Amino acid sequence: MGRSAKRTTAVVAQTASLDEATAAAGAASPERARGGPGGSDPLVGDLRRGGLLPLLVLHFVAQGPTYGNQLMERIGHLTAGAVAVNPNTMYPLLRNLEAGGCVQGDWEHPERRTRRFYRITPKGEEERARLAAQVGPRLDAIARGVDLIRAELRT
Repeated sequence: MGRSAKRTTAVVAQTASLDEATAAAGAASPERARGGPGGSDPLVGDLRRGGLLPLLVLHFVAQGPTYGNQLMERIGHLTAGAVAVNPNTMYPLLRNLEAGGCVQGDWEHPERRTRRFYRITPKGEEERARLAAQVGPRLDAIARGVDLIRAELRT
């Protein structure tokens, strides 16, 4: 089990057993829920499909020039490992955001093509606001659900 998966399991264990949390989330089995970060997890998977990753990327890029590996680390840290992003997901996403005019990428050393730093564009700011409006209610619903589960388990 990887470090991020262990952290995720530890966070879940603080609120309930893995079987209880899985049942409360509506997953068919603990094995299905462990299918991978955001894979078949009904909570995180829905957020990922709903635009969470582009929103997080645009959020962090809006804070200043950022490169792909840094974005993956920041997302993992922010989500306590619940959302792990690998290069096969991050770099196509960055290329799509760049092709769509939401971010602009510049090589740190253009002659050597080392790190590519991305910064948000005005179109990216608009997309970030749109995604925040779309993802926000889902985050609120999940937070309410987790709070209810915690409260129920305390009784």
